Amino acid sequence: MLDYPTLKLIWWLLVGVLLVGFAVMDGHDMGVGTLLPFVGRSDEERRVVINTVGPHWDGNQVWFITGGGAIFAAWPLVYATAFSGFYWAMLAVLWALFFRPVGFDYRSKIHHPLWRRTWDWGLFVGGAVPPLIFGVAFGNLFLGVPFHFDDFLVPTYTGSFWALLNPFALLVGVVSSAMITLQGGTYLAHRTEGALQRRAIGATLAAGCVMVLTFLAAGLWLRLGGIEGFAIATAVDPAALPDPLAKTVVRAGNAWWINFEWQPALWLLPVLGVGGAIAAMGLLIRGRSGWAFVASSLAVLGVIGTAGVALFPFVLPSSTHPSHSLTVWDSVSSHLTLGLMFWATLIFMPLIVTYTAWAYRVMRGKVTVAHIRANEHTAY
Repeated sequence: MLDYPTLKLIWWLLVGVLLVGFAVMDGHDMGVGTLLPFVGRSDEERRVVINTVGPHWDGNQVWFITGGGAIFAAWPLVYATAFSGFYWAMLAVLWALFFRPVGFDYRSKIHHPLWRRTWDWGLFVGGAVPPLIFGVAFGNLFLGVPFHFDDFLVPTYTGSFWALLNPFALLVGVVSSAMITLQGGTYLAHRTEGALQRRAIGATLAAGCVMVLTFLAAGLWLRLGGIEGFAIATAVDPAALPDPLAKTVVRAGNAWWINFEWQPALWLLPVLGVGGAIAAMGLLIRGRSGWAFVASSLAVLGVIGTAGVALFPFVLPSSTHPSHSLTVWDSVSSHLTLGLMFWATLIFMPLIVTYTAWAYRVMRGKVTVAHIRANEHTAY
């Protein structure tokens, strides 16, 4: 079995892979839902939009469910602390997600304009709200979350829901929302044609510009705006048993940039985030929608990778008791648990990726109004 420090690092990487997979796969159908009320001008056009992701959206939810399960199993203290601190935010995500299965299944059951418009906006909520809230949550990680542990490692959250909605976190929420809309727009442009495709491209270009500008603005704010980062001031034994109270953490200006200073090659991640988005927009203009989706996916990797590397080794910093912050080294499960999960992941993740690739290959091609009319009772 792999040694404990290696498994801790591997699971930090694997959780990152799951987050990127969720943003790429479930993100593109959320992005399509976000664009639905704006790019579809008629009921048939909106059915075209829905049918580009209808056969796949529930399979893509596997990334979301697996990510939550992985955090629960690999980082139990993070799961317990974050889900209690972000309780109302997580409930808002779940309430928004309720609109997706119901909207996909029931929108076309009744041929009434009001019924269908209502579910169109329901699908919009289900696609737009979760990325925004996840982005706000990520933004709060850089500021620190107000929590602490007692002597029995029971976490206590001392903040409020409204405190999470601070200006910096909201800016990061806009980055996340625009990123997911860019991802969904490139996919929608690839699966449609004609006027609908042109409107999707226009909306995607706007989302891409917003993403690049807000991503750069968030980075400058983090660098020049007086936001202090977190740094571990004592020696850490990566092989030690988890104990989040056994270290000293200090606040320091520009601490979130230390990893980039130590490893300059890591600057490739923010470059990929910006460059991937710009490349996606350029490829869309040239009519290369498939490659635009690839470039957009690389932009997602760059943005999430930038955030993860900047935070490392912190996973959930504490603003009220910095030394109680949770890190890669002291918030994990046992050596045995991480090892068993690692081998299970090696077996099942390739199966999930293979099945997903097969499903997309089988159902590839353009979705058109003619297709909807010919499949009136089987299309969404």
